[in-house]
Amino acid sequence: MNRKYNAEEYKIKVDMLRKGIPDVSITTDIIVGFPGETAEEFNETYEFLNEISFSKMHIFKYSPRKGTPASKYPGQVDTAIKEERSNILLKLSNRKETEFNSKYIGRVMKVLFEQESKYDKNYLEGHTENFISVAANVGGDSINQITEVKLARIEKDLVIANGYY
Repeated sequence: MNRKYNAEEYKIKVDMLRKGIPDVSITTDIIVGFPGETAEEFNETYEFLNEISFSKMHIFKYSPRKGTPASKYPGQVDTAIKEERSNILLKLSNRKETEFNSKYIGRVMKVLFEQESKYDKNYLEGHTENFISVAANVGGDSINQITEVKLARIEKDLVIANGYY
């Protein structure tokens, strides 16, 4: 895809960030099924993503766009294969996100609460400074406020927090 760096160079930069900023959250966007992607290349990508442990991955299936060079590349990947590869990476992303979030359970963290929660109508949702999605029962007056809460447990894609700190 015309990147000016390779996976090893990228990993070195991620390691530097993690060493310099211990709570850093690093996410990425992944396209599966780019023309010419082989099963071996997909497996290499999976292993790299597993090793580097992003806090979240956004997975997209390649779709040709008229007028782009890639739309004319040989080796267009079958839709069913793209779907299967996407699902594999989504499972990995969910596991890695849970692993990342688990490291913060029991910690008091600052959260910018932004909206009412889909988790519970009495809760608000927001994000920590390192972009962990949090829901807590902190009262409606906390919308657009930064509030310290103690992260308590993981429920699906949210970390549930307890009260004010």
